[in-house]
Amino acid sequence: MQSHELLKEVLKRTSAKQIAADMGLSLSLIYKWAEPPGEAAGSGSSNPLDRIEQLLKASGDKRIAHWVCARAGGFFIENPPARAPGTALVPATNEIVRDFAELLSVITAASADQQVSAAEAKTIRARWEELKSVTEGFVQAAEKGTFRDGPGGS
Repeated sequence: MQSHELLKEVLKRTSAKQIAADMGLSLSLIYKWAEPPGEAAGSGSSNPLDRIEQLLKASGDKRIAHWVCARAGGFFIENPPARAPGTALVPATNEIVRDFAELLSVITAASADQQVSAAEAKTIRARWEELKSVTEGFVQAAEKGTFRDGPGGS
């Protein structure tokens, strides 16, 4: 989905007039954000989503994505590299189970003294982010059929 398409969908559920008022911008600019950019469409305007994407590419700094996700009440999880077709299912499953067990071990060690320090919380967060990324890679591979029809596949 293109950014202008998403903004068009958002404007179906949210008042463009209210967004314009809240942001101190013209109503016409808000509507222009929902139009395709470029010469073909004519009047589309570079929207905030495109600018965030440009900033991410120009800086190469994923802290921007982390910041945006935190403002939305969530977390940024980077997708892992795609698995090769024919990846064996059992080892991939075991990797997730192992990573989850490691996370539980870190949590158990941190809570042994009935409290979790800031440093321990940071370690737990790092392991949790890694587990979510590994699991996302597994789910993507399953959706793409990576675990079928190949050497060692099922």
